[in-house]
Amino acid sequence: MTDQPSLDRQATRVRVIAWRAGVPHEREDRLAGEEPMAIRACGPGQDPIDIAVTMRTPGHEAELAAGFLLTEGLVAGREDIAAIEVADPATSANPDDEVLVRLCAPMDPDGVATRNFVATASCGICGKASLDQVQVRCAPIPDGPVVAPQTLLALPDLLRAGQAVFGFTGGLHAAGLFTPDGTLVALREDVGRHNALDKLVGSRLLAGELPLHDRILLVSGRASFELVQKAAVAGIPVLAAVSAPSDLAVEAAGRLGVTLVGFLRGDGFNVYARPDRVSVGRA
Repeated sequence: MTDQPSLDRQATRVRVIAWRAGVPHEREDRLAGEEPMAIRACGPGQDPIDIAVTMRTPGHEAELAAGFLLTEGLVAGREDIAAIEVADPATSANPDDEVLVRLCAPMDPDGVATRNFVATASCGICGKASLDQVQVRCAPIPDGPVVAPQTLLALPDLLRAGQAVFGFTGGLHAAGLFTPDGTLVALREDVGRHNALDKLVGSRLLAGELPLHDRILLVSGRASFELVQKAAVAGIPVLAAVSAPSDLAVEAAGRLGVTLVGFLRGDGFNVYARPDRVSVGRA
């Protein structure tokens, strides 16, 4: 894989007219980088198969591809991945815009074609034929750990402090992985909330750390069905979001055994599913 891209690809420079208190000022601003990335895969002796194109912020491409394949049910673990490659630098200006995942076993091209993967920065995987195609079978998640309310309340500030590129742009989502006592383990940023999570899960997959049964996940935006599913596939027992969950996210969390926390901000939060993992007691 290539080195991490320059900051200017992740946070591009532009000139803007800023209007403040009735006075215009011309100044430099930075915008969150957004580029398409094609994910392809193949088994031994196979031609590469187009899996998806996602709009992402450059960086951690191998993790994004690996995490996507895992959370969408196309690989089961690190042992399924033989190698991850990018395009030829001699023929591509941005080689990391094309990522090829070489698998240890052959793929079924027809099975990929029926999944109808289309990814965008705003909503993740869209346009699938039915909810049944979105759902991935998940192994049961163990009961523990139990998290203290004060630990949860401290997480948003820790997440924000770790968002290096957000500090330049103000326009990136983040997904952070924490221990039950609130220690930050890993953090990934991206213009798409689903990409940030796939990068994070992919980093742990490639490190051989899955399933993540003793971790807390915090996402910077809302909690959608897709994020709950991705967390469950990675074995994460507690998913917290600084904003609201959708009704389908709550339903999925209950079915998949994920503790779902929303509106985690200031001095409060709501627990929408599996409250036994948060030591809040009962009203």
